[in-house]
Amino acid sequence: MMRLLTRLAHSSSGATAAEFAMVLPLLLIFLLGIIDVGRLMWTWNRAEKATQMGVRFAVVTDMVPGNLADYDFALQGGIAGGDPIPTSAFASTTCDNVNCTSWGYDSTAFTNIVTRMQMMMPEIQADKVLIDYENVGLGYAGDPNGPDVSPLVRVRLANLDFTPLSFALFGGSVSLPDFSAALTMEDGVGNVSN
Repeated sequence: MMRLLTRLAHSSSGATAAEFAMVLPLLLIFLLGIIDVGRLMWTWNRAEKATQMGVRFAVVTDMVPGNLADYDFALQGGIAGGDPIPTSAFASTTCDNVNCTSWGYDSTAFTNIVTRMQMMMPEIQADKVLIDYENVGLGYAGDPNGPDVSPLVRVRLANLDFTPLSFALFGGSVSLPDFSAALTMEDGVGNVSN
């Protein structure tokens, strides 16, 4: 019996399996981590591309603050024709899925922008999209070819969450930073179909 115990104590036939069992959890955690980082970068890239697609679409189609597109600063705003639009006449407005802070609201224009963004990232919800129109000094009162103002348009995605695979087992998610892209509104915006 003693001989059997001595032989068993000096045996190394199961050492490889024991070492593998000790290292396997670390390898699995490392593998899941690599997959999660890849998924995070994929989500990050799609969110950035969605904002870029959204802003590009926003600058060539109808403005979400619909009254701003039709407002004649020379006739209605008392600004001399040909003069730049001062920020006192129009500074900025922010639009979400319900309204704009000023200048009316065109829900169809907003929905079209969100739909364009969803081509890149289908899981985008309209309540996560914000569109800012900011007067940067471009545009002149009484412009006969289109809107008097050519604002800087910024499309933002806010409050997005990412759920790593490792969190899926225990619940929870990671909040992503806001994503945004900006372009200047183009002259002569009109009805461009999506």
